Formats: sequence, C-alpha cells, structure tokens
Amino acid sequence: MSDAAGSRVPEPLDRDAMAAHAGVVSESEHEALRADIRTLSTLLGQTVAHQGGPELLELVEEVRTLSRAALEGDGDAAAEINRVLSSLDAGTAVTLARAFSQYFQLANIAEQVHRSRELRTLRPADRRPLRTLMQRLADEFGESGREEVNTVLGRAELRPVFTAHPTESSRQSVLAQLRRVAEALDRGASEAELAALVDLLWQTDEIRPGKPTVADEARAIGWYLEQLGSRAVPELLADFESEAAAAGFAVPADARPLVLGTWVGGDRDGNPHVTPSVSAEVMRLYADRALRIHLDLVEALVSELSVSTRVVGVSEELRASLRHDRRALPEVHARFVRLNEYEPYRLKLSYIRARLQNTRARLTGDAPHEQGQDYHGAAEYRADLAVMDRSLRAHLGERIAAGTLARALRTAGALGLHLASLDVREHADAHHEALAALYSQLGGGSEPYAELDREQRTALLSRELAGGRPLASRHGELPEPADRVLAIFDMLHDAQHRYGEDAASTYIVSMAKGVDDVLAVVVLAREAGMIDIAESTGRSSVDLVPLFETVEELTQAGELLDGLLSDACYRRHIHQRGEVQEVMLGYSDSNKGAGVTSSQWEIHRAQRQLRDVAAKHGVRLRLFHGRGGTVGRGGGPSAEAVAATPFGTVDATMKVTEQGEVISDKYSLPALAHDNLEIMLAAMLDATLLHQSALWPDDTLARWDEAMTVVSDAAQAAYRRLVESPELPEFFATATPVEELGLLNVGSRPSRRPGSGTRGLEDLRAIPWVFGWTQTRMVVPGWYGLGSGLRAARDAGYGPVLDEMREWAFFANLLGNVEMTLAKTDLRIASTYVSALVDPSKQGLFDDIRAEHERTLREVLRLAGTTTLLARHPVLRNTLAVRAAYLEPLHRLQVELLAQRRTSAESEPGSEPDPDLRRALLLTINGIAAGLRNTG
Repeated sequence: MSDAAGSRVPEPLDRDAMAAHAGVVSESEHEALRADIRTLSTLLGQTVAHQGGPELLELVEEVRTLSRAALEGDGDAAAEINRVLSSLDAGTAVTLARAFSQYFQLANIAEQVHRSRELRTLRPADRRPLRTLMQRLADEFGESGREEVNTVLGRAELRPVFTAHPTESSRQSVLAQLRRVAEALDRGASEAELAALVDLLWQTDEIRPGKPTVADEARAIGWYLEQLGSRAVPELLADFESEAAAAGFAVPADARPLVLGTWVGGDRDGNPHVTPSVSAEVMRLYADRALRIHLDLVEALVSELSVSTRVVGVSEELRASLRHDRRALPEVHARFVRLNEYEPYRLKLSYIRARLQNTRARLTGDAPHEQGQDYHGAAEYRADLAVMDRSLRAHLGERIAAGTLARALRTAGALGLHLASLDVREHADAHHEALAALYSQLGGGSEPYAELDREQRTALLSRELAGGRPLASRHGELPEPADRVLAIFDMLHDAQHRYGEDAASTYIVSMAKGVDDVLAVVVLAREAGMIDIAESTGRSSVDLVPLFETVEELTQAGELLDGLLSDACYRRHIHQRGEVQEVMLGYSDSNKGAGVTSSQWEIHRAQRQLRDVAAKHGVRLRLFHGRGGTVGRGGGPSAEAVAATPFGTVDATMKVTEQGEVISDKYSLPALAHDNLEIMLAAMLDATLLHQSALWPDDTLARWDEAMTVVSDAAQAAYRRLVESPELPEFFATATPVEELGLLNVGSRPSRRPGSGTRGLEDLRAIPWVFGWTQTRMVVPGWYGLGSGLRAARDAGYGPVLDEMREWAFFANLLGNVEMTLAKTDLRIASTYVSALVDPSKQGLFDDIRAEHERTLREVLRLAGTTTLLARHPVLRNTLAVRAAYLEPLHRLQVELLAQRRTSAESEPGSEPDPDLRRALLLTINGIAAGLRNTG
C-alpha cells in the first residue's frame, strides 16, 4: 500500500508503458515505425512531385538538407536556408509548408498505429492494468475484504470529459483522411492504396474556411464520443466485469464504472455563442448518436436471438412483458407476430426497436413522451433488455446472454439516451449580476445587492435559502441579465425531463472565490425548480461545483469548502445529492499565474485540504481535474498523475478533462482509446483501495513538504519576475505567433477574456499563452522557475532532502513532466524568433529565459542522475531528434513569414495581408503543432 502524497514511483514496466503514450519506445517497434514512415515519406515525395512538379520536390529536398546541416551547427547552411526562404513567393511558401506539415501528420498517425501495437506487446493479456490490479486486490484484501472491494467496484465512476478548448489545430476533414491512413497501415495495405490516400490528404485543405460554431465543435467531439460508445466503452466494461469475476469479486448489474462527459455546448464562461438554444441543439445531436448506437445493437440482437419456444422455455416475466407491449404497440405486433410467433426474443426486440425509433422522433420533433410508445429515459430501455437477460439465464442461455445482449446492457448503462453528460460552466460574476437584477426588481433591501461585500452576500443568501421565498414570478417578465442566467437552468431542467437526470446534472462555477459564489447558484437553481431544500420533501437534481483556478483560489479551497458545508441549507442540498461534493481544480490558469512548480504544488496541497474538510463533514469528495494537453496546462501521463495525488483524495470516482489535440492522439484508434481508459480506470481504483493511508512516516512527509514549499516559493518568485516585467507583453506578442492564433479558426471561444482588446497578459487565456511559447520552442510555461526553486532549496541546505524526494510520486511526476518539456524546448530555434521579430531594446528578456533554462536543465539532470534528457528512453529521444530536422525549416519559414506579415501591416495599416502569405503562415503553425504533437 502507498500514499499518493508519498507513494513510490511506478515500476519500470509501467514506466515503459506510460512512455509509449509519448512515443514508440521499444527498438523493434521503432524499426517497424521507421519503415512505415520511410514508405509514407517516399509516397509524399511522389505526391509533391506529381501535384506540384519536380522542381517543388527539389526545393523540399534542398531545404531539408540545409536544415539538417543547420541543426548540426553549420552556420553557412543556416544563412543559405534563410536566403532561400526569404526569396520564396507566398504561393511557393504555401506548398513548402504543406509538404513539411503533412510529413508530420503522416508520421504522427504512423506512430499512433505502432504505439497501439507496442502497448499490446508491453502489456500482454496477463499484464493488462485491470488484471494486474484485480489480482493485487485479491492478494491484499483476501476473503475478509471482498465486500469492501465489491462496494467500491459498485460505486466506481470514471468520467473523461471532452472539451472544446481550441488546441486541436487540424481540421476534422484532415483527421478523417489520417484515420484512413492508419487503418490502411494497420492491415498492411498495398503501396498503391496508401499512395491514393496520401494524394487525398494533399488535396484536402488543412485550414478551416471560417470559425467553427458550437454545433460544429459538438459534431467533431460527437464523432469521438460515438466511436468510444460503440466500441471502447462496452469492451472495457466487459473486461472490467470479467477481470473482477476472475479475481473473485462481483460487479453489480447497475454499476457504471465508466461514463462519458462533455463541455461542448455547455461551457458558457467567456463564450457568448453558447446559448440555451445552442445547448439544447447540441444535446439533441448527442442523443441522436446514442440512439444510433443502441439501434445498431438491437438490430444485431434481432439477427442473433433466434431462440424458439419450440426448443426451450422462456420466463413468465418475458411473456407478461410481451402482452403489455402488444397493448401499447399493436401495429408492431401485427407486423411481426407471423414471423416471430415462436421467437419471443425477436418479438420483444421489435418492440424495443420501435420504442427507440419513436424516442428519436420525439426528441427530434420536441414531442411529449407517451408511456409505452417511447422511452422517457435509459432506465426503461435497460429494463426491457434486462427482462430478456433474466429469461435467457433462467433457461440455459447464460452464455447467450453474455454476448451481444450483455454488451447492449453495458452500453445502455454507460451512454444512457444522451451519449455523454453535459456539464454547464459559467463565471461566478454572472450569477451575482443576475441576483442583483432580481433583488433590484424585488426592492426592500437596505443596500443594493451589488454593493454588498462577500460576507454580507453570504449571510443574505443563506437567509434566503432558509426562508424559501421566490425572488421572482416565473410567469412574468424577468429583468436583464437574470433572464439569461435562469434560461440556462430552465434548459437543464428541460434536458433532464427529456433524456434523464444524468444527461445534464453538473453546474460548474468558475472563478469561485467565496462561499457566496456557490450559494448564489443554489438560490438561482431553486428559482428554476432544480433545488428544493425543504427538510422532509426536498430534492435536488444538480451538482454545484466550485472551480478553483488561480493559486490564490487553490490556497483557500479548503476554507471555502468548509464554509459551504457548514451552511445548514447547503449541507441539506449535499445530502439530497447522495453526500457527494464535486470540486474542480483548474491547472491552466494557476500555471499561467504562478508557473508550473507552484501550480502543481498548490493543487496538491488543495487536494489535501479538500480531503480533510470533506472527511470532517462526512461527505465524499469527487475531484474533477481540469488538466490540459501540455505540461504547461497540467498535462502528462494520466496514471502517473493519479498516483501522484495525495492519499485518500480519490474515492471511487474521478473526472478529468480531455482537450484539443490530446483527444485525437488518445482516442482516434480503438486500441489506444481502450488502453488509455483502462489505465485511468485501474489507476482510479488503485488509488481508492490501495492509497488510503500514508506510506511514509509523518516526519518524512513534513520534511518533504518543507523543502517543496521552499522550491515552490522561489520558483514562483522567479516566474513572477518574468511575467511582471513591463517588457514582457510586447516581447510575447512580437516573438510568438500568438496574435495570429485567431486566424487559425480553431475554436468558437475568443482567445481573450470578455472586455479585453489589449496585449495585456491578464486578459489572455491560458491556451494562447501556452500556444505562443510552444510555437517558438521556448515552452516557458512548462518549466520556467523550477530551476530557481531547486537551486534555492539546495542553497538552503535541502540538497539531501531533494535526493530523498525522488521516491515521492508527486515530485517524480513533476520532474518527469518538466524533463519531457525541456526535451521539446530549443532555445537555438527560439533565438531566431527573438532576433528577427523583437525590438532590440526588448530582447534582454530572452537572456533571462536562457539563464533560467540553463539553471532548470542543470538541476533536473542532477536529480535524474544523468547528463542527457530522456536518458531512460533513448528511442524516444532519437525520435524527437529526427523530428527536429523536419521542424527546423518550418520554424525558419514561420519567422520569415511573420516578419513579412508584420512589415506589410506596418507599411499599409488596416490592409488585408496577402491571402497566400496568411495561408502559408497558418500552415507553419499547423505543421509545428503536429511536429511537437502539442499546440496549447
């Protein structure tokens, strides 16, 4: 057993398997990957020559050769490549950028295929995460602890939440073509077939013609959700049940260990395009995909379940249900009874199919539910399937029931009628503005609501909940902006009636800084009829989730939760929600504000506080980790992140965001999707059952905490010196392509917060902040400050303690993630951006960045006990080195194009840039993102 606040680092086999998520790591698979990349690269060269002429291919080869020489330190080659690129017209720059970008797209998809194969090698059947975990649980708990494990398995729930955060720079059309390439590679297709696919990719436009709508984003995410729901989710749930049974455990029939979530269509914070009508439209889209999955399974069952009563009996329960079905749907009986008179399962499935079709028609046409005609929720659908399941098992059909019917039951439980649960997120200020309008209309207060301080607002809202009076008539006209906010709650209320409560039952309050920020939402939800906290008759159908985003909010998280749970009315609400309080932790904004070291440390400490407060109040804590794709936004291997959490903070449930390019990387291929979800599910259960007490003595943890606080304080001070420098806003805006991000049309949400319009860093969202630094290879958010922190701790006498701390999972995870970021950092490349694009008077900041980089590299390598980054993963290190040779020309071309665009803007203010110049620039952004396998 181990403590996540002091758990040991993963075993070597697990490290190899985790590394496979970052790239192929075994020598044998790497050789096979290189062979496929050579084939695809050759085919791409043939396509370039065929589509653009032999002179274009000659240019590509010249630039590639010069880039390799420049990378090796040849100054003449660097000067020559700059001369060649500066002489290109915009149209040629477009085709050159496309050639190198598509190399990375093809290399990435080939790498996904081989990672999938390698994971099967690294984890044969007897070493899969779930099997290994269940065997450990059987050994640890024995016969006496079987019920404890069964209870946890019964209430386990992992929920990956797919968001629309704009970090996926590739169009869905491009991703679709790449998936076809992956399928062809995996089945060993001929070169002729692959060549045709490469031609198709070349003739597909990489750049979106316009900004996507929220519905566009929902359709894109919906594709992944549907693929998961139809394959990876039911297959993993089957594995979960079988591995548990093999270890002597039992999973209840109503267990939901894996469900899907999404923010797409519900994330209102800073996105004016997410309206109640848009949210309703998106939910219909998701429901249609869910019903399509269910109908496909029912059709398969109609074909499969040819069981005849002339051969074997059926249950009286099934016969009674058929009589009920005949009365409810006589037209179905009339159509199918002649064919299926002696095949009761097929007849039952005909009724189920009709109800699913009627449900789809009801949801599409906004018609009311008709009892017996359609399904009001997934429970009714599952009940129909369960009748057949019980009948089969009672009449020698156990093995039949364990096939497609069991898959249909698992799928119904995981997806419901809604596919993925929609979370709604709104900024805390919006609720106070709504209440100010309602109180103003109500009148009678001694002071306007808007002028109350937090303590006064908390007292007022608490009294309001205890009193139970309505603030406004819902039949009259509501004042602005209360009508807009309450319309969201009305949408949620309606969605729950249409699809079931699980379809939309989470409301996230971003920038939660006080108890009043959450109580405000309780009052508004009560106004919409979603919360009734009456002691005997009350009910609540929505979880209210404070989101702690900044370091300041994280440090006060425990205090805020304690205040909330101490409020009698709010505590009653939690009781009605099953004694579970969800809290979301934001990784991106805390990183942007305080740097990676302090962000990670304060999130770790906040989890401890929240764990202790929840235990004090007798409440179960569900943590929602808002992790981004990159280390600069909380990214990194999922299982290692779970293992690094403090002991006792994972209690059988967990939510985690999946964002941007990470989604296509993890979930495009079924095998990778299955493996990623299995890793997270096993890690969640491991933390729940095996990490509930501290491994290390209290004095050891106290010593490590003390040292880590010194590291964090010094790291944050160094980071704040950088970001508070008056020169930084201009440096960042000119040295990076952040201002060009909006031209990529990667998402519906603006890149700056509402009301901004300046270059100020405070208004810039975390995603473009990380995006800009990543494109230039400075990657500041992923490492800056850690070197100063480690050096300060060593200078203060904590050197031996830091060496001890390598055994601490939290510290090892931090170092490992920073090491990966440092491997992608290249200040030689970064210097080309700074020297060409930044005013010489502002270039001094780059000296600070270079000095901190040297310090961080030195300190990380010292703790790793090596002289080279990624020394434990030489194949992965070589892979990144190969990519560097192809990234070189894209970076140099991007610098040249940025300089041209800005010169043009200065000479002709207000004029539109050359469309080919703009297109070429955006292609370099896409290509670099693909080459680094990161955007923001």
